[in-house]
Amino acid sequence: MRRRLVMSMLAGAALLASTFFGTGATAAQAAPHAASGVPAEFGTDWHDPVTAAPPVDRPHTKSCQVTLAEVQFRDFTPYRGAYTPPKGCGDRWSKVVLRLDGKVKGRQYDRLGYLHVGGVEILRTSTPEPSPDGIEWHVEKDVTRYSDTFRAPQGVEMLIGNVVDDTYTGVIDVKVTLTFYAGRPETPAPDRVLTLADTPDGTTLTTPRNSERIVAEVYATGSGGGCEEFWYLTVADPASYSCKADHGPYREVQIKVDGQLAGIAAPFPNVWTGGWSNPFLWYVIPGPRAFDVRPVEYDLTPFAGLFNDGRPHRVEVSVVGVPAGQAGWSTPVNVLVWQDAHRAQVGGALTADKATGIANSSVHTPGTENRVDTEAGHRLAVSGYLDTSHGRVTTTVTRTLANSSTHRWTDGESTDGLDATWTDDETVKADGPGPARTAHTHRTYTMNGATTLGTDNRLRTVLTLGDRATAVERQGGRRLTWTRLDDTYSGDATYTINVPRDQRHAVGTSGERYRLHGPDGCYDRSLTTVQGVLTEDRNRC
Repeated sequence: MRRRLVMSMLAGAALLASTFFGTGATAAQAAPHAASGVPAEFGTDWHDPVTAAPPVDRPHTKSCQVTLAEVQFRDFTPYRGAYTPPKGCGDRWSKVVLRLDGKVKGRQYDRLGYLHVGGVEILRTSTPEPSPDGIEWHVEKDVTRYSDTFRAPQGVEMLIGNVVDDTYTGVIDVKVTLTFYAGRPETPAPDRVLTLADTPDGTTLTTPRNSERIVAEVYATGSGGGCEEFWYLTVADPASYSCKADHGPYREVQIKVDGQLAGIAAPFPNVWTGGWSNPFLWYVIPGPRAFDVRPVEYDLTPFAGLFNDGRPHRVEVSVVGVPAGQAGWSTPVNVLVWQDAHRAQVGGALTADKATGIANSSVHTPGTENRVDTEAGHRLAVSGYLDTSHGRVTTTVTRTLANSSTHRWTDGESTDGLDATWTDDETVKADGPGPARTAHTHRTYTMNGATTLGTDNRLRTVLTLGDRATAVERQGGRRLTWTRLDDTYSGDATYTINVPRDQRHAVGTSGERYRLHGPDGCYDRSLTTVQGVLTEDRNRC
């Protein structure tokens, strides 16, 4: 998934040299913890991976469980099986919960995986790197939105591409189940879950003719071990750096309908569990979203009048900023459709589709410390109406993206740092017979840190990652609901490179605080690790 060699393309965020203990940091850093049972350095085993994110809330109703896959991944051969709907819980569920249980031991890279049911991607995930003694981990995900897919027998395909040989010995052993809870969901699940069809003209989508709301979700991930896994560090000529891109680090995931720009989104800067040249950062606490890769979403309801003509329409997803001909991005698409139960056909039209030009300035300042400052952004507003059974409804979607980053590195890239912020501001307004309804979501992603390699071959990475979002829904000016998320990871790890594992003398601390507040209460959990030992697990609510 990514190169083991110490390269600045694996390095990271803002240059924090003033906070470093020094490039010669050793196990002595951990001495204050020794008395509390924490080892002086990493050993051959550590705490199983854990995240501070909350478990999926489960209703107290009758439940039924189905096993989707139970398989060991040794290579790049997909697992293929069959899914049969559960018996005894009906065909409408208040919640459907996916659970993946995994285990691996020995030596192995981090790996990226997917799970499809009936061609619908219901999970994208990555794996932790194992200890010689072995680790176990699990992932939970609310997949109620895919209920339409689960109501009929389907094919199952899963792959976590892996390589097992004399050096990389870790076989990835996973079991995936779905648990169905009887009852009605609090929020109506989509009536249909669709995928794109491959045709000679590209990928197309055909929706029911009474579609009332359409949302596309794209599991966009940069991966594969090349520079697009670390797209946020790429630079344009004439800067001298190991990872190049024509216009620098700005990336944007776009979706088009019949050639018209229909949606824009900022990709999440995923960091997998071998990233930033330093697996010791991630052995216990992964980066935000690493085990549960969330899709970017686009509200395509302004285009519903176009889709409702019953014909197939061309739908294309692309990533702006990727050099021509360069691979590295995966962008599978699901389309969620809610239908008007009282009309066989809903007419309408797209009335506005206006985008600014993409602003993208990436300025290189050479010197003993090279520097690239990037400021970029884009804005799109689309609007369309539908003549539904409850009147004409006009939906307007406005989305504004911005990226600001400062990338610093020395010749030879022995010090490499990034200070970056991405914002994705989205407003969806529906005007109909009653009071206007508005949903506003503001997302902010941050990456701040640096990797430094000393003359003694001690490599140190200091890194902070942030995943934040606020969402407010109003009707007629009255607030209906709101949520606020703040998921922050921080880590500091040092080890000796180019030596056998038992001579690395690795030390490191990591922590995560996950806060989620809303009208239903609060969730606030903090985790801290030292040399792979979980030293704090604290709930504040």
